[in-house]
Amino acid sequence: MTVRQIENALSVIEFFAERGSPASLGEVQSHFGWPRSSTYNILSTLVERGYMYEPARRGGYYPTRRWFETARALVGADPIDAKLSAMLAALADETGETAIIAVPGGRHAIYVNVIEPETPLRYAARGGRRVPIHAGAAGRALLSRLSEAERRRALAAITYVQYGEGALTSPDAVEQEIGASSLRGWFQSLHEYDADLAAVALPLVIENRRMAVTVAGPISRLGARCGEVARILARHIADLSEGDA
Repeated sequence: MTVRQIENALSVIEFFAERGSPASLGEVQSHFGWPRSSTYNILSTLVERGYMYEPARRGGYYPTRRWFETARALVGADPIDAKLSAMLAALADETGETAIIAVPGGRHAIYVNVIEPETPLRYAARGGRRVPIHAGAAGRALLSRLSEAERRRALAAITYVQYGEGALTSPDAVEQEIGASSLRGWFQSLHEYDADLAAVALPLVIENRRMAVTVAGPISRLGARCGEVARILARHIADLSEGDA
């Protein structure tokens, strides 16, 4: 369940982030197909709160630096985030693949921290990306931390789609994969939600915050290395846990 007004306001910010230049009321309205009055109400509210401004009279709207300052204050105040970012940087450097922290968000796993390697061919992801929680290594690592009853309810609420050739298309299939992965000691996905992508994940709980640490990359490079990367992941998580002890 989402709140339409909040969803629309966030969509406006993402629109400007992709556009990279001011836009008029008409341009925003045309892009989203919203009523003119609703579009104006969103933009004027953001202007009133200091999150949007008009660079010149009739020159369109553009977000202010208040978004950046607010986000920087939030991230800077989180001591856990600094430790996780350092771990992700080390993972990306050692594995040569993209390292990700994902957290549960309803029916999705949400990427909250992403660090990409220096290699030119890599999995390009960004913070805020949502992936169906059953359809990847990170999501299933998150689901594994639920009780059996909680997981059963969560899986029953999902709409199953054949995203890729490796996609799991039923609650039973997801449950079986979670069981096999738990016995193996790590979670993986191959050709599943993203074509030609492989991923390895392990669950992590810090101060009651449930998350998954994931390494993802092209299946041509990572597919045969899943076990090796899982061991690297486990070592970094153990080092992080020892540092908090």
